[in-house]
Amino acid sequence: MGHRQSPVDIDPSILLFDPHLRPVHVDKKTINGIITNTGHGILFKANTSSKASTVHISSGPLAYDYRVDEVHLHFGSSEEFGSEHSVAGQTFPAEVQILGFNSDLYRNISEAETKSHGIVGIAILIQVGDEISSELRLLTSQLSRVLNKGQKAVLKSLSVRELLPDTHFYTTYEGSLTMPGCHETVTWLVMNKPLYITIQQLYALRQLMQGEPDNPKAPLVNNFRPVQARHNRLLRTNIDFNRHKDFHCPTMYRNMFYRANVGTPGLQ
Repeated sequence: MGHRQSPVDIDPSILLFDPHLRPVHVDKKTINGIITNTGHGILFKANTSSKASTVHISSGPLAYDYRVDEVHLHFGSSEEFGSEHSVAGQTFPAEVQILGFNSDLYRNISEAETKSHGIVGIAILIQVGDEISSELRLLTSQLSRVLNKGQKAVLKSLSVRELLPDTHFYTTYEGSLTMPGCHETVTWLVMNKPLYITIQQLYALRQLMQGEPDNPKAPLVNNFRPVQARHNRLLRTNIDFNRHKDFHCPTMYRNMFYRANVGTPGLQ
């Protein structure tokens, strides 16, 4: 393994404000695909046929155009953990990861995942709330059809853009896939607001099984990779904490930034 492994802890006290980071752009179109219980996690795979609708990610820290190919869902057996990325050492019950491949340079995600600037990953942390995000509800609407390993279901009209939380703030760093192979070809964007999921929907996720129907094995939970060493990588953000320190918005980084810097002059 190299020195650019993912996930990492987003430590707000060391974030570097980069005024050149632009808001990330995600197409408004919807995509169709297949959601699968892989035995390791829940995977949505976009339809890649020549006539299929495509969604692209661009701008932000990206120099290329990336086509959305996969959405992964990580979750835990408890509300205290389940996400892959953490913020100021705090983990979340779940995390959605949107993966796209560099369609300017490569033909598909299999080729791109081993190549430089091959993959973009957008990480969205999931918090417990009274209502589930509408697009997250759609993403989890077929859980009863994929209770066991290998089971698949059609998922139509998923809006990747609507899956994103209502913020243009994020932190970005150079990292890796968190699946076996762990190729260090991913530009990660960790969004600065969570999505929300209900306790009932988390319970439904925890009913999924790792094995096939005749041998279900253990519940499909805790399917996250532990936090990896940062190795002095830069964590860049488009949030200017000093400029926005009096801006009262429900953002994760701002609140945890002040918590991590209690006693630091000018940050009370």
